[in-house]
Amino acid sequence: MEKKLAREEAWELLTEYVKTESLLNHALTVEAVMCHFARLNGEDEEVWGVAGLLHDLDYEKYPEEHCEKAGEIMEERGVDPVYIRAMKCHGYGICTDTRPESKMEKVLYTIDELTGLIHAACLMRPSKSVLDLEVKSVKKKFKDKGFAAGVNRDVIKSGCDMLQMELDEVIQETVLGMRERAEEIGLKGNL
Repeated sequence: MEKKLAREEAWELLTEYVKTESLLNHALTVEAVMCHFARLNGEDEEVWGVAGLLHDLDYEKYPEEHCEKAGEIMEERGVDPVYIRAMKCHGYGICTDTRPESKMEKVLYTIDELTGLIHAACLMRPSKSVLDLEVKSVKKKFKDKGFAAGVNRDVIKSGCDMLQMELDEVIQETVLGMRERAEEIGLKGNL
């Protein structure tokens, strides 16, 4: 690795380009889930977390150049290619042709859309919380194409296949990752 990016540096870079609370919240959510999956896989939590934190670096300012502009920004800053590649992989088949290969890239690709679906599902609950959310509730929302219609379910399914994991297991681990930082990501609700 050229330069392992410290979490603080990654946050500074992110907040330089992202100002919208919902996008910052999404970045924190993906970071939390990436850290959780890193632990499950015996990998470096900070590396995986930073990859999650930076994945939408350019989305607010350059939506038409999503992933391309972030790559340029990160290269200019001397950010390690491992983060640039992971960021590009999360847009595989949508805005890039960089296919996820490493476990970290596959997890990021899979959980990016899934965290959006889970977040929306939490907000529909009386508790407004991820802490009491069950897999079956998420599965029900997953099957309802009208719910969180912007969430690309094919990407999630494709990611599960890449990871050789069942959808239920990926949902479960993603929910657990989100629970770890429920308060920080605004999903503690009224519990």
